[in-house]
Amino acid sequence: MDIQALKAFKAIADLGSFSAAADALFITQPAISKRIATLEQRLGVDLFYRVNRQVKLSQAGNMLLPKASLIIREVENAERTLSHYGEENIGILQLGISHHIGLHRLPPVLRDYSKQYPKVKLDLSFVDSEAGFNGVLNGDLELGLVTLPPINGKPDIKTADTSYDLTIKEIWHDPLEFAVKKGHPLSKKSKVSLEDLTKLDAILPKKSTFTYQILTSKFAKADLNFISSMNTNNFETIRMMVSIGLGWSILPKTLIDDSLAVLPVKEKLSRSLGYVIHPKRPLSNAAKCMIALLESTA
Repeated sequence: MDIQALKAFKAIADLGSFSAAADALFITQPAISKRIATLEQRLGVDLFYRVNRQVKLSQAGNMLLPKASLIIREVENAERTLSHYGEENIGILQLGISHHIGLHRLPPVLRDYSKQYPKVKLDLSFVDSEAGFNGVLNGDLELGLVTLPPINGKPDIKTADTSYDLTIKEIWHDPLEFAVKKGHPLSKKSKVSLEDLTKLDAILPKKSTFTYQILTSKFAKADLNFISSMNTNNFETIRMMVSIGLGWSILPKTLIDDSLAVLPVKEKLSRSLGYVIHPKRPLSNAAKCMIALLESTA
């Protein structure tokens, strides 16, 4: 079965359009249509149908998609493994990066990497940490630079851990601060308890995030619940909403500015930022070099 035809099939299934898939694969629309026609002729089934100008997978297409994805990943893994024998570090490094790491931690690393390995093309996808984590878990991403999940209730991951069938390693320790608007009545207290916070609205990351899990674990141990009035995964947005007095939040220490006041809460929170790789997916030379550079900064 032609791997290029399978890639064309998967691209159309993912993007829902022949033209969008052709653009993504850098080929013409007639070329991608020909690949699908050849594949359908070989299999003896129709893989797509059109409804109101939308391209949909047929029943046969739905059956083929997971198998095609597996075949494509295995071929790419084989190519990556064989590329290890080359001495030159070239090719594409596909990274899934959380927005916070991409903005506040990674720029000097990327600058140094580009200088040391100019023939490597960086393919950067900015994603929520949980999506990046799952992307590595599913084999869609070679390397994820994300907020790491708490292990056994603890946020710090100092060494490689495989509790999630992945290899995860902390690169940056990221302290979190309880913050309110500057001049907020709570900021004038010498001590603020978690119970004090339960009486006020909170502006927090979404419930599906690892950061939210770290916070709720701390409140749960004290047998307390808080009021979450708004949720967003963008810390820059959270900082803005806290700065205008819409509620309290937890923010990375690196984001605290003059518009905010850090609350004197006894309970301290932190999270781990680092990399995630799949132990069964062979790493390219480009990824190995990135990991070595990351670990040199830890």
